[in-house]
Amino acid sequence: MRLLPNLRLRLPLLLTALLALPLPAAAFDVEALSRSVDASMVEWRRDIHQHPELGNREVRTSAKVAEHLRALGLEVKTGIAHTGVTGLLRGGKPGPKIALRADMDALPVTEATGLPFASTATAEYNGQTTGVMHACGHDAHVAILMGVAQALASIREELPGEVLFVFQPAEEGPPHGEDGGARMMLAEGVFDDFQPAAVYGLHVWAQLPVGTVGFRGGPMLASSDRWVLKIKGKQTHGSRPWGGVDPISIAAQIVVASHGIIARQIDISRSPVVLTAGAIRGGIRFNIIPDVVEIEGTLRTFDMEVRDDVLRRFERTAKAIAEAAGGSAELMVKNNAPVTANHVGLTRRVRPWLVELFGADQVVEMPLQTIAEDFSEFANRSEGFFLLVGSTGPEVHPNTAPNNHSPEFLLHEDALKHGSRALLTLALRRLHEQ
Repeated sequence: MRLLPNLRLRLPLLLTALLALPLPAAAFDVEALSRSVDASMVEWRRDIHQHPELGNREVRTSAKVAEHLRALGLEVKTGIAHTGVTGLLRGGKPGPKIALRADMDALPVTEATGLPFASTATAEYNGQTTGVMHACGHDAHVAILMGVAQALASIREELPGEVLFVFQPAEEGPPHGEDGGARMMLAEGVFDDFQPAAVYGLHVWAQLPVGTVGFRGGPMLASSDRWVLKIKGKQTHGSRPWGGVDPISIAAQIVVASHGIIARQIDISRSPVVLTAGAIRGGIRFNIIPDVVEIEGTLRTFDMEVRDDVLRRFERTAKAIAEAAGGSAELMVKNNAPVTANHVGLTRRVRPWLVELFGADQVVEMPLQTIAEDFSEFANRSEGFFLLVGSTGPEVHPNTAPNNHSPEFLLHEDALKHGSRALLTLALRRLHEQ
């Protein structure tokens, strides 16, 4: 009985302390939060789709994003890596820091979807006039993250921690001769003052039906390297090949030999590798053997040590073939994106959240994907998790749907709400982990 007066005195303090605690994640209705921005996401996506912009040229898109974030009362920074935008949301309660990322750029693709809001935009790309299209779904990514920002801002007083919304330019690569993308955003300090405990991203994916999400722990998307091999010979008349050194013949031998490197020298059962020559340039006339030929291609790997090994073998093989014929070869390599690997511990925590949200049948364990994503740059600076969101409607089988990057790539707009629900779930669950 003596404890009652003390308890009575302490009760206001206890209530104050309890009210200061963050609400559990389950207290927030993800479905309702997402539903509140569903219509807006569709409207934003269609507007952005109709006005696509290439990498480092996302002027209109970034202005739209910045205006929206400012209207939500976020702390906004613009002009990062040319056109990048960030918005910082500070919750009303203490908690962790996380980052959510979306990419904004379109592709030099002429749209052939027949949509009423199809793009008719054109731009200069590599010295040529081309159509411009959101053929990879980045318009959806921007709309989803704008919606998630609005939904989380609506509960900011009850929200623990801080969320940095990162809108990135030039994921598809900056124009020739320019820097850009995630690497440049990080170089300009996007994570210097705000170091997140985790960073999340997503990508709409034509090979998954709408309503499903896919991911895997560890490596999921490949590292991407762009390589150029410059082969020097000696120009001569086409009728007298013995009078010079034929770089075209050397190039052909190198391409064939490159297949042997992968087939006979690399343990692809441990780590898949793709080495592709995509362009060969050389010569201007049918009866002149040129001085120089260039081969350009891509290397995709899932292990950076394997990547380095393949490049060493490729360079050694090319030089040996060229020198045996009396020529020379020089290999130049630019890494566009490291391996995108989902943090294993974070993936283990995330999986049951997504199963609860979508249902076990709608959460897919993805095989390794040889596409690349420079989200990996952010994930190499923090615990990262990246998922694929199904975007093909029920009227089309995902196996026959036009791929991302196709002029006929067609996004089912229900992917917007599924993407926003996924990001909201990941954000709210992580913010409430203490």
